Amino acid sequence: MSDLLAETALGNGARLRLRRGDITDEAVDAVVNAANTHLQHGGGVAGAIVRKGGREIQTESDAVGYTPTGTAAITGAGSLPARFVIHAVGPVWDRQPEGDSDTLLASAVEAALELASARELHSIAFPAISSGIYGFPKDRCAAVMLAAIAAFVDQNPDASLRDIRIVVFDDATAAAFDAAFAERFKAGLN
Repeated sequence: MSDLLAETALGNGARLRLRRGDITDEAVDAVVNAANTHLQHGGGVAGAIVRKGGREIQTESDAVGYTPTGTAAITGAGSLPARFVIHAVGPVWDRQPEGDSDTLLASAVEAALELASARELHSIAFPAISSGIYGFPKDRCAAVMLAAIAAFVDQNPDASLRDIRIVVFDDATAAAFDAAFAERFKAGLN
Protein backbone atom coordinates (compact mmCIF):
# COMPACT_ATOMS: atom_id res chain seq x y z
CA MET A 1 0.00 0.00 0.00
CA SER A 2 1.27 3.45 -0.84
CA ASP A 3 1.74 6.23 1.71
CA LEU A 4 -0.26 9.45 1.46
CA LEU A 5 2.00 12.51 1.14
CA ALA A 6 -0.54 15.22 0.31
CA GLU A 7 -4.19 15.59 -0.63
CA THR A 8 -6.55 18.31 -1.77
CA ALA A 9 -10.10 18.71 -3.03
CA LEU A 10 -10.57 19.82 -6.62
CA GLY A 11 -13.39 21.97 -7.97
CA ASN A 12 -15.82 19.18 -8.85
CA GLY A 13 -15.51 17.29 -5.55
CA ALA A 14 -12.73 15.03 -6.79
CA ARG A 15 -9.74 14.38 -4.54
CA LEU A 16 -6.19 14.71 -5.82
CA ARG A 17 -3.75 12.65 -3.80
CA LEU A 18 0.03 12.48 -3.91
CA ARG A 19 1.17 9.04 -2.79
CA ARG A 20 4.51 7.30 -2.45
CA GLY A 21 4.73 3.64 -3.33
CA ASP A 22 4.44 1.13 -6.15
CA ILE A 23 1.87 2.20 -8.75
CA THR A 24 1.32 -1.44 -9.72
CA ASP A 25 -0.25 -2.00 -6.28
CA GLU A 26 -2.86 0.75 -6.62
CA ALA A 27 -6.45 -0.55 -6.60
CA VAL A 28 -7.92 1.93 -9.07
CA ASP A 29 -10.00 1.78 -12.23
CA ALA A 30 -6.98 2.77 -14.35
CA VAL A 31 -3.24 2.86 -13.84
CA VAL A 32 -1.39 5.20 -16.17
CA ASN A 33 1.75 3.87 -17.79
CA ALA A 34 4.61 6.16 -18.81
CA ALA A 35 4.81 4.68 -22.31
CA ASN A 36 6.92 5.11 -25.42
CA THR A 37 5.38 5.75 -28.82
CA HIS A 38 5.57 2.10 -29.92
CA LEU A 39 4.09 0.84 -26.62
CA GLN A 40 7.02 -1.47 -26.00
CA HIS A 41 7.11 -1.94 -22.23
CA GLY A 42 10.66 -2.96 -21.35
CA GLY A 43 11.86 -0.82 -18.46
CA GLY A 44 10.83 1.66 -15.79
CA VAL A 45 7.12 1.97 -14.95
CA ALA A 46 6.16 0.25 -18.21
CA GLY A 47 8.31 -2.79 -17.48
CA ALA A 48 7.00 -3.02 -13.92
CA ILE A 49 3.40 -2.89 -15.15
CA VAL A 50 3.94 -5.77 -17.60
CA ARG A 51 5.97 -7.83 -15.12
CA LYS A 52 3.23 -7.59 -12.51
CA GLY A 53 0.18 -7.41 -14.77
CA GLY A 54 1.21 -10.06 -17.26
CA ARG A 55 2.20 -10.45 -20.88
CA GLU A 56 -1.36 -9.76 -22.09
CA ILE A 57 -0.77 -6.05 -21.46
CA GLN A 58 2.11 -6.10 -23.96
CA THR A 59 0.05 -8.23 -26.39
CA GLU A 60 -2.83 -5.72 -26.30
CA SER A 61 -0.34 -2.86 -26.67
CA ASP A 62 1.16 -4.56 -29.74
CA ALA A 63 -2.32 -4.65 -31.27
CA VAL A 64 -2.64 -0.88 -30.70
CA GLY A 65 0.81 -0.25 -32.19
CA TYR A 66 1.97 3.33 -32.45
CA THR A 67 0.73 6.15 -30.20
CA PRO A 68 2.15 9.66 -30.84
CA THR A 69 3.84 11.73 -28.13
CA GLY A 70 1.26 13.73 -26.20
CA THR A 71 -1.49 11.12 -26.64
CA ALA A 72 -2.65 7.98 -24.85
CA ALA A 73 -4.08 4.53 -25.55
CA ILE A 74 -5.93 2.07 -23.31
CA THR A 75 -5.62 -1.68 -22.74
CA GLY A 76 -6.75 -4.15 -20.14
CA ALA A 77 -4.76 -4.42 -16.93
CA GLY A 78 -4.09 -8.13 -16.81
CA SER A 79 -3.65 -9.23 -13.21
CA LEU A 80 -3.03 -5.73 -11.80
CA PRO A 81 -5.52 -4.55 -9.16
CA ALA A 82 -6.82 -2.09 -11.79
CA ARG A 83 -9.29 -2.59 -14.64
CA PHE A 84 -7.32 -0.74 -17.32
CA VAL A 85 -3.86 0.54 -18.17
CA ILE A 86 -3.80 3.89 -19.93
CA HIS A 87 -0.54 4.26 -21.84
CA ALA A 88 0.33 7.98 -21.85
CA VAL A 89 3.23 8.97 -24.11
CA GLY A 90 5.18 11.86 -22.66
CA PRO A 91 8.05 13.68 -24.35
CA VAL A 92 11.76 12.98 -24.23
CA TRP A 93 13.04 16.18 -22.58
CA ASP A 94 15.79 17.20 -25.02
CA ARG A 95 14.05 16.43 -28.33
CA GLN A 96 12.12 19.72 -28.64
CA PRO A 97 12.11 23.21 -27.12
CA GLU A 98 11.23 23.36 -23.40
CA GLY A 99 7.81 24.94 -23.95
CA ASP A 100 6.93 22.22 -26.43
CA SER A 101 7.96 19.58 -23.88
CA ASP A 102 5.61 21.13 -21.33
CA THR A 103 2.76 21.17 -23.86
CA LEU A 104 3.33 17.55 -24.88
CA LEU A 105 3.44 16.36 -21.26
CA ALA A 106 0.24 18.25 -20.41
CA SER A 107 -1.38 16.78 -23.52
CA ALA A 108 -0.44 13.22 -22.48
CA VAL A 109 -1.96 13.79 -19.02
CA GLU A 110 -5.12 15.28 -20.54
CA ALA A 111 -5.41 12.41 -23.03
CA ALA A 112 -5.24 9.89 -20.17
CA LEU A 113 -7.91 11.77 -18.23
CA GLU A 114 -10.11 11.96 -21.33
CA LEU A 115 -9.85 8.19 -21.91
CA ALA A 116 -10.74 7.51 -18.28
CA SER A 117 -13.68 9.92 -18.40
CA ALA A 118 -14.96 8.47 -21.68
CA ARG A 119 -15.19 5.10 -19.93
CA GLU A 120 -16.81 6.73 -16.88
CA LEU A 121 -14.01 5.58 -14.58
CA HIS A 122 -13.91 6.91 -11.03
CA SER A 123 -10.26 6.45 -10.05
CA ILE A 124 -6.91 6.81 -11.80
CA ALA A 125 -3.26 6.67 -10.72
CA PHE A 126 -0.47 8.48 -12.60
CA PRO A 127 3.30 8.02 -12.37
CA ALA A 128 5.68 10.95 -12.90
CA ILE A 129 5.45 10.75 -16.70
CA SER A 130 8.71 11.43 -18.61
CA SER A 131 10.72 12.14 -15.44
CA GLY A 132 12.74 8.91 -15.55
CA ILE A 133 14.83 7.91 -18.55
CA TYR A 134 13.12 10.58 -20.68
CA GLY A 135 14.93 13.19 -18.56
CA PHE A 136 12.08 15.63 -17.91
CA PRO A 137 13.17 17.65 -14.84
CA LYS A 138 11.23 16.32 -11.86
CA ASP A 139 10.19 19.72 -10.49
CA ARG A 140 8.97 20.87 -13.89
CA CYS A 141 7.21 17.54 -14.50
CA ALA A 142 5.38 17.94 -11.20
CA ALA A 143 4.26 21.49 -11.98
CA VAL A 144 3.07 20.58 -15.49
CA MET A 145 1.21 17.45 -14.39
CA LEU A 146 -0.53 19.16 -11.46
CA ALA A 147 -1.56 22.07 -13.68
CA ALA A 148 -2.88 19.72 -16.37
CA ILE A 149 -4.94 17.72 -13.88
CA ALA A 150 -6.38 20.83 -12.24
CA ALA A 151 -7.22 22.35 -15.64
CA PHE A 152 -8.93 19.18 -16.82
CA VAL A 153 -11.11 19.00 -13.71
CA ASP A 154 -11.99 22.72 -13.97
CA GLN A 155 -12.91 22.36 -17.66
CA ASN A 156 -14.82 19.09 -17.17
CA PRO A 157 -16.83 19.49 -13.96
CA ASP A 158 -19.11 16.59 -14.90
CA ALA A 159 -16.26 14.13 -15.47
CA SER A 160 -16.66 10.84 -13.62
CA LEU A 161 -13.21 10.86 -12.00
CA ARG A 162 -13.35 11.42 -8.25
CA ASP A 163 -10.09 9.83 -7.07
CA ILE A 164 -7.03 11.08 -8.94
CA ARG A 165 -3.65 9.94 -7.66
CA ILE A 166 -0.06 10.63 -8.51
CA VAL A 167 2.06 7.76 -7.24
CA VAL A 168 5.80 8.34 -7.03
CA PHE A 169 8.47 5.81 -6.16
CA ASP A 170 11.81 7.42 -5.27
CA ASP A 171 12.97 10.13 -2.86
CA ALA A 172 13.87 12.74 -5.49
CA THR A 173 10.54 12.44 -7.30
CA ALA A 174 8.60 12.46 -4.03
CA ALA A 175 10.39 15.63 -2.91
CA ALA A 176 9.79 17.40 -6.24
CA PHE A 177 6.10 16.51 -6.37
CA ASP A 178 5.55 17.29 -2.68
CA ALA A 179 7.06 20.76 -3.16
CA ALA A 180 5.03 21.42 -6.32
CA PHE A 181 1.85 20.17 -4.63
CA ALA A 182 2.42 22.48 -1.64
CA GLU A 183 3.14 25.43 -3.94
CA ARG A 184 0.15 24.87 -6.23
CA PHE A 185 -2.41 24.03 -3.56
CA LYS A 186 -0.83 25.90 -0.60
CA ALA A 187 -1.61 22.94 1.60
CA GLY A 188 -0.65 19.45 2.49
CA LEU A 189 -3.42 17.27 3.81
CA ASN A 190 -6.70 19.15 3.53
